[in-house]
Amino acid sequence: MTAGAGGPRPGQRRRVSSRPEDRVRTAGPPAGATLPLRVFATEAGVDLAHWATRSAQNVRTWLDTHGAVLFRGFGVDLDRFGPVLRALAGDPTPYLERSSPRTALGDRVYTATDHPADQPIPLHHENSYQREFPQRLVFCCLRPAATGGATPLADARKVLGRIRADVRAGFAQRGVRYVRNYGTGLGMDWREAFQTEQRAQVERHCRERDIETEWGTGDRLRTSQVRPAVAVHPGTGEQVWFNHAVFFHTSSLPTEISAALRAQFPEADLPLNTYYGDGEPIPDEVLDHLRAAYAAEQAALDWQAGDVLLVDNLLAAHGRQPYTGDRLVAVAMTAPLSWDAARAGVIP
Repeated sequence: MTAGAGGPRPGQRRRVSSRPEDRVRTAGPPAGATLPLRVFATEAGVDLAHWATRSAQNVRTWLDTHGAVLFRGFGVDLDRFGPVLRALAGDPTPYLERSSPRTALGDRVYTATDHPADQPIPLHHENSYQREFPQRLVFCCLRPAATGGATPLADARKVLGRIRADVRAGFAQRGVRYVRNYGTGLGMDWREAFQTEQRAQVERHCRERDIETEWGTGDRLRTSQVRPAVAVHPGTGEQVWFNHAVFFHTSSLPTEISAALRAQFPEADLPLNTYYGDGEPIPDEVLDHLRAAYAAEQAALDWQAGDVLLVDNLLAAHGRQPYTGDRLVAVAMTAPLSWDAARAGVIP
């Protein structure tokens, strides 16, 4: 074989393709799952932020189809994460009306959660209880767990398809009511949740977002808000199961914790709970049915250092499995969307 027939001549540099599509390869979701689509770097040193900027339409199509896209082999660390998340999903937004403790790692970049490592986090959609919520989430694995710590995912379109017609109709007619009690000594303080020391600022924030407020004795605050249970994706027009009805319900806590809370607090003072929009309790049978629908669509993602996961918050629910070790996963939230736009299917 001559030097020119099968490869570069001695001393000649190998030509690197300038086409974005030649620098990655895609693989379908793991067997039996519908998400995430997996995208691998085909050579060392591929700049994910630069590649994503040039391949924005491909990324959008993948995300609309699968709901979540995993980028692996690009060596993303915390310093590179900011440009990557902006290229994939736009500028990050602040985390308000908080429900999970987080540590700030940078400009509107946070730890995914500081929830105790030995407790699972059920599948949910980020901030679906708010009037405005992020449409996209970008995660980055800075340090994987020693054991466990996978991120479960579930396609919200398929979850909706598994829910009985009578259950869907009940929530469609009544919505979901979220009741939170701050200042009980358990859970999050209202100052941390709303990121302010001023009661007047909390009241203004809530008034503008249709959240009822009631100040109690001492430093207590009760909020109540009603949101829909089903959203219409503004890009694809598909209906999705999108709420915190199960996630915020007290029964979703570990059994011993739920029992202890109910023994300590009257129903109205539980740190967190959900109801139908008219205030009626959600039957245990309905909650179990919803949990089964999530479980049937769940696919677990095991992290590797440098992984980046792009999630459409309406199309895919996410959670976290218990773990050991010093796991560190960063997250940023982008593309704020209102419930008005989600119901109407119109991008604001």
